[in-house]
Amino acid sequence: MSQDILKMTAVQLREHFADKQLSPVEVATAMLDQIDRVDKQTNGFCLVDRDTTLEFAREAEQRYQRGEANGLLDGVPVAVKDVFLTPMWPTIKGSHTVDPQSTMGKSAPCTAALARHGYVPIGKTTTPELGWKGVTDNPVTGVTNNPWNPETTSGGSSGGSGVAVALGMAPIALGTDAGGSIRIPAAFCGIVGLKPSFGEVPHWPSSPFGTLAHAGPMTWTVEDCALMMNVLCEADHRDTNAVPRRNIDYLAKLKDGVKGLKIAYSPNLGYVDVDKEVEAAVAEAARVFESLGAEVVRVDPGFSDPLAAFGHLFYGGAANAIRDLGAKKRAQMDPELIKVAEKASRLSMLDYMGAVNESMALRERMAGFHQKYDLLLTPTLPITAFKTGREVPEDWPSTRWPTWTPFTYPFNMTGQPGLSVPCGFDSKGLPIGVQLVGARFNDALVLQAGYAYQQAAPLTERRPELFTA
Repeated sequence: MSQDILKMTAVQLREHFADKQLSPVEVATAMLDQIDRVDKQTNGFCLVDRDTTLEFAREAEQRYQRGEANGLLDGVPVAVKDVFLTPMWPTIKGSHTVDPQSTMGKSAPCTAALARHGYVPIGKTTTPELGWKGVTDNPVTGVTNNPWNPETTSGGSSGGSGVAVALGMAPIALGTDAGGSIRIPAAFCGIVGLKPSFGEVPHWPSSPFGTLAHAGPMTWTVEDCALMMNVLCEADHRDTNAVPRRNIDYLAKLKDGVKGLKIAYSPNLGYVDVDKEVEAAVAEAARVFESLGAEVVRVDPGFSDPLAAFGHLFYGGAANAIRDLGAKKRAQMDPELIKVAEKASRLSMLDYMGAVNESMALRERMAGFHQKYDLLLTPTLPITAFKTGREVPEDWPSTRWPTWTPFTYPFNMTGQPGLSVPCGFDSKGLPIGVQLVGARFNDALVLQAGYAYQQAAPLTERRPELFTA
């Protein structure tokens, strides 16, 4: 039965709690046992506290016994990336420079919303230091590995959350994304990840990466992603960048399909070199959308690679994150983070504002593009997972991670919703993701299309071999 529990979605677990077929304590115990069994090979979790987790589970179980289930996720285990404040656990962001005690007793908007809905926190998941790169390793807990092949990377920066969901250590997880950090590990780990529209999910404290930074769900199914969005989008006055609450039910129109939608299919954005196996899998995904009644048009959005501008904005954020740290603390940090931050600190104000100008121009172009096309379909990444413990693949022409994530960071600059859904595997058995991008604040349509695709081309039964180790 425990193997069946580990494969259940949040939607299924809620149903089984309600009809008394399962208890929150039973489910939490099964997932904690799974962490004990398999996470030594992946290092997805940086903090597991069995006693506290089971205390949350017992409280949820008692609510069900009284007929007083609390909210949309009562009793459901959730893995929390270690950048989100949790009142009962420290939040150190993979860094020796953070005082754990200074973070106690506080909640982020996402964890506060989850608590209102009765979640069971299963543990804190690993992140690179301060979430600064597209792979996951840090000076405190080391390297996080891919669940499909632990010799390859999980991606990042929400790599631990990707691993947790892929291996049944939690049905759903929290991630953040300032350049692809939800969608990268979603693609590499073979799960679903949504970077919502900027401002759709309240986030506090404010990120040093500014308007690039988003918080969102990582799940096994698009349906669970929509369910989690219904929770995460609740109002929180502390995020002054959050848009007014529209009280959208992301589950309501999930099953309306894609018939009649106009989808722009861009296999390479007009300038990206894409692995042939990735290209073939995403082309097949485009054909699936066509078979479902969408009009699929092969067209590029018409912008050139904004890598340089993104680098100014992102690495400027890294410099901002460590601006108050002296030499002694910097010596304890990831040396590559220090390199990029110190280089960015030498940018002029006009350099930075030029990058802001390019970002605004990109927003305008994509707003116009979505007047004609409902969605943009691309690969999530141009490659599959590479050797673990590296920032870039072997023999890669650049030393920095954004050069292999060209499909993700443009849409952090525009603030649009981007959803990664598994669409196949390469010849080495590593997952491939397809990305769906929508107009700003059209997150519901992105989820609707992702759900239709996942129902038509399900890969949800295939799990990593490590899952049953």
